[in-house]
Amino acid sequence: MADVSTNSPRLILTDTNFRLWLPLFWIGLIAAAALFAPLIAPQDPLAQDLMMERLPPFFMEGSEPGYWLGTDSLGRDVLSRIIYGARIALFVSLIAATTTGIFGSALGLIAGYYGGWADRVISRLVDIWMAFPPVLFAVLLVAVMGTGLGSVIAAIALIDWTRFARVIRAETMVQARMDYVDSARIGGARRAATLVSEILPNVMPSIIALLMLEMGIAVIVEAILSFVNLSISSDDPTWGSMIAEGRGAIHFAWWVLLFPLIALFMTVLSFSTLGEGLKQHFDPVLK
Repeated sequence: MADVSTNSPRLILTDTNFRLWLPLFWIGLIAAAALFAPLIAPQDPLAQDLMMERLPPFFMEGSEPGYWLGTDSLGRDVLSRIIYGARIALFVSLIAATTTGIFGSALGLIAGYYGGWADRVISRLVDIWMAFPPVLFAVLLVAVMGTGLGSVIAAIALIDWTRFARVIRAETMVQARMDYVDSARIGGARRAATLVSEILPNVMPSIIALLMLEMGIAVIVEAILSFVNLSISSDDPTWGSMIAEGRGAIHFAWWVLLFPLIALFMTVLSFSTLGEGLKQHFDPVLK
């Protein structure tokens, strides 16, 4: 029995480290590639050379030095375009997720703590907002506002704030019934001060987990919008536009589709896994 009790914490610690460090490694790798893209990218991502069209990756016969992941139908380097596409994906995910998290969490805290008419108004607004299909709503908003990164970020923020509002409202309602909140009130703390200094730190693990999840969702939404040519200029490298181009050439140039798809999948998965790992690491109840 002593051996079982001694080994259990080690298993939990190992699982937590796995959830933290493995996705952090990938996200750090993508972030470094995006930050130092001009130094890392082997080729100009916009340079076209029809003499180099659809070159295979380095491990296949017919490849050319310097084009590690092959080229697309216009002779553009796939690896360089993935690296520069990471810049757009991470920029959109960071700004959109932060904006969404601040707005949605603030509404969730207000609704869950104050209750009454504030809760009823915010809850009804969430119900109405969630009645719209998110992807179609995003496409409609970008079509109305016009293409561009600003429109993409605004569309994501306008769509996904409800996720934060609902989850943080429920967490706040639970925390508001705890003894430490009553103690703060008895001690003379104002309701707003209690919300910020007592309840907010205890719901922060949920906010962090949702923020990481939202960053992954923002990457997907940006890829979908660029897939249908509603993000930025079609000449600029984005993972969605690369996937759209590679879909038509999958039978004779599969690498144009596969490699940006892997980058997209791994980034979204890493954000999701990192969010769960951070929640387990910082949440005192789970620890």
